Order: sequence, then structure tokens, then C-alpha cells
Amino acid sequence: MDGAIVDGMIDHVRDLASVREATERLLAATGKLDNAAVTEPSRLPGWTRGHVLAHLARNADALVNVLEGRPMYVSAEARDADIERDAPRPLDVQLADVRDSDARFQRAADAPADWSRTLTLRNGVTDAAARLPFRRLIEIELHHVDLGIGYELEDLPWEFTGREIEFLTERFSGHPDVPSLILAAADGRQWRTGRTTDTTPLTVSGSAAGLLGWLAGRGDKGAGLDTGGAPLPPLPPL
Repeated sequence: MDGAIVDGMIDHVRDLASVREATERLLAATGKLDNAAVTEPSRLPGWTRGHVLAHLARNADALVNVLEGRPMYVSAEARDADIERDAPRPLDVQLADVRDSDARFQRAADAPADWSRTLTLRNGVTDAAARLPFRRLIEIELHHVDLGIGYELEDLPWEFTGREIEFLTERFSGHPDVPSLILAAADGRQWRTGRTTDTTPLTVSGSAAGLLGWLAGRGDKGAGLDTGGAPLPPLPPL
């Protein structure tokens, strides 16, 4: 059984602890950088490492808004402007902001609440409140990889990788532009996604990290996966 699922319910308390641990790993790693390194390109097109760190801080505040019943962002333009404003800051300011915004998120999540309620996120997306901590964990873990400072897809915790693959396969499940797929990880785990009308699913095999990279548009984007000679289908943007 997934260690973050208890009797079919998401264990948001455990996920909040994982967010704290992942944030500390990220802060420890970025704390070894210098101001020049923050201005260098990240692995995300058009973003420096400063953009990634600024996004992580503003995302934490946005999730506080969601938990407290406010819109996640005032607007898409305001979200982008905040990231651009904060991206050039020196390393110590960036790290303090990530740490402080995470503390605000943790405090908001510690408030008594109905974790079965439905919350509205960006672009009208809705989800159970109990899954919000895992959404934050996704931000921390994948953007740690995006910083390009030595933390790779293969370094992600085993449990997180499986849950994130499941999360992404849910997003593509039934999508008309995604063929029926069986994702087979080398460690024995499997997932199904894509159209339900196809009679013969395509099996995509490889490491769990490779499958996650392909689904999330990261790493070698599927170059190391095995499809039995069939073309690897393109995936719609997340």
C-alpha cells in the first residue's frame, strides 16, 4: 500500500511532513550556490534559477490563498509579474523567501479544516483539500530537479516517483489525444492511461524515473524508454 494513503484516504499530515523534508533538501542544496549561480539558466526554458526559486515561494503563498478560500492568484499576469519581480534577488533573499513562504503554508495547513472539501486551484482546476500538500510536494521535488544543481529524476524518493506517475496518468486518462498506454517500470510497477476506446494499448517500458521524465516533460523526455519499436507518442502539455 502507498505509504501516504491510509484506508483509501490521502494522508495529508504525512504529505505535509514530506513537504518540509523536501524543502529542507532544496534549501540545503541551493545554499551551496552563490549569487552568480542564481542568475544562470535553469532547465526550464526562459527561466533562471532565480525564477524557479521565486516561483516556489509565490506558489506557497498561492496555496495559502487556496486553503483560506481566496483565489490562488489575482490573475495570470500578476503571477508572472511577481515571478519576474523576484527572480533577480540575491541568494540569501531567495532562500529566506522560500523558507518563510513554506512556513506560512505549513501554518495555514495546520489550521483546523475539513480536508475532504473541494478546493479551486488555478485555471478552474478543482481537487480535494487533502491532495494539496502532495501538489506542493510536486512543486518542490520537480523544481529542485529543474534547478540543475545535481538533483536528478533518479534521486527522487521511490514513493514520490510512483505517486507522481499515478497523478500524471490520471490527468491523461481518457484524453482523446493520448493513445491507450501501459506504462511498465523496471521495478515492476505499472500504470494505465490514455484513451479507453483503443483495442490494443501501447506498452512503454523503462525506469520509473524515465517514465516520470517523459510524462512531466523533463529529463531526456522519453529517449531511454522502450516501445517495442513503435513511435513514442507525443503528450499534450500539462
